[in-house]
Amino acid sequence: MTQKAKTGKQPHIPMRSCTGCRQSKPKKELIRVVRTPEGTVEVDDVKGKLNGRGAYVCADVSCFDQAIKKKAFDHVLKMKMTEEQANKVKDGFIARLLADQEENQR
Repeated sequence: MTQKAKTGKQPHIPMRSCTGCRQSKPKKELIRVVRTPEGTVEVDDVKGKLNGRGAYVCADVSCFDQAIKKKAFDHVLKMKMTEEQANKVKDGFIARLLADQEENQR
């Protein structure tokens, strides 16, 4: 038995705020967008270990679009995203959503 099971306490669940809708959700329910040290912007993998400054977004395209519209990524990632970069990141975001959806169907 682990120490937490003995004490009856709930395990700690890390919470993060969505950059688009600003709702606080468990970290595992959000997708991380990262500005790498090289200055590129990418969608993080499932493990969330990509090095760099991150912003979290709900697994919903409308939240992603809202974050782009409000220029929230510019503020959180501390850089100015071009339209080309935003489109590239959105493509990666949608690919990640589809990959997550396929994995959940298994």
